[in-house]
Amino acid sequence: MEFRPCIDLHQGKVKQIVGATLNNENQEVIENYVSTYDSIYYAEMFKEDKLKGGHVIMLGEGNKEAAIKALQTYPGGLQVGGGINADNADEFLAAGASHVIVTSYIFHDGELKMDRLQRLVDKIGKEKLVIDLSCKQKDGKWYVVTDKWTRFSKIEITPENIKKLERYCDEFLIHAADVEGKRGGIAGNLVEILADAVSIPVTYAGGVSSIEDLQLFETLSKGNLNVTIGSALDIFGGDLSYDQVVEHCK
Repeated sequence: MEFRPCIDLHQGKVKQIVGATLNNENQEVIENYVSTYDSIYYAEMFKEDKLKGGHVIMLGEGNKEAAIKALQTYPGGLQVGGGINADNADEFLAAGASHVIVTSYIFHDGELKMDRLQRLVDKIGKEKLVIDLSCKQKDGKWYVVTDKWTRFSKIEITPENIKKLERYCDEFLIHAADVEGKRGGIAGNLVEILADAVSIPVTYAGGVSSIEDLQLFETLSKGNLNVTIGSALDIFGGDLSYDQVVEHCK
């Protein structure tokens, strides 16, 4: 199990927000934390601690400059996602991203668009691609959600779908959107599904708020998954020691 750090960007600033509120027209965006430090600061921190495979996520417009600065600070150490498609992926890879992360570009109108996925793979190669399978639970099943986690797709998280998509990417990033940003514990049943289904690296996000949560995640995932933690960390205004997490995962 590796700890994969994150830099979430909203309106050009490093923030931790409840992601499900991003596109909710009846609710303002809930911000758990707005950092006084920029993306370069966090990229330098992760570089110094030799943490690879972390992700920079652009949550909406106005974040490209901050994302590029982070990637240039830690070349090859960070992945980038948020509005990535076949036309702009090369630009972010050239800026220093190890991988690009895609969701809404390939999961469109509730369906997996294989032509778009194939176009992206042909353009950059599967070894540079991370597919974001962030999901929510409905009727006891987990479905991929798109458009900043506001729209359910028809794609269920199943071993069959995981195996199909593994042929087209190097890794998966999977937020349990129902629990992400709420510091209320992990989605244990999703962790177990993923641990038994995947054969490529997977980074799970959602609900880890203590070392006990981290230990439970390690047990349920059987060491097969990596983990990212956001708003619970003290570097993002939480109570969980970043240094302690880094040391635990080593």
